[in-house]
Amino acid sequence: MTYSASITKAYHLAVGYVDRILRRKAVPVQQLTKYELVINLKTAKALGLSIAQSLQVAADELIE
Repeated sequence: MTYSASITKAYHLAVGYVDRILRRKAVPVQQLTKYELVINLKTAKALGLSIAQSLQVAADELIE
């Protein structure tokens, strides 16, 4: 299980940074605001762990 910043959003921000740097513009400090909860149910089952249904419903992605 992981709860972390969206890697897709991080790539989009990086592209914006590169664009501004190459154009010699000011580079504002930005922070990611989108976080994702990903649960690997297959690994949890292999470890003998059960994941609450409410947590599974809240997850952005389930790996089965």
